[in-house]
Amino acid sequence: MMIPEFELLAEKVARLAELTHALRAENAALRNELAGQTAKNLDMQQRIEQAQDRVLALIQLLPPEIVNQDQEEDAA
Repeated sequence: MMIPEFELLAEKVARLAELTHALRAENAALRNELAGQTAKNLDMQQRIEQAQDRVLALIQLLPPEIVNQDQEEDAA
């Protein structure tokens, strides 16, 4: 009479072990994906900063009257 209960418990433990293994594998995959996306994000942030630096450098090369004209238009 106790043997079927133990068998049922053993099946549940085995199923729990399978689910735990699957979740650990999924967790590892998600961690890897997150690391990749974090690296991409950092790369994009650096590219944006470099682009901003280039734009600011180009603005500084413009004649002052063009820069002042743009500032006056923005103020209006």
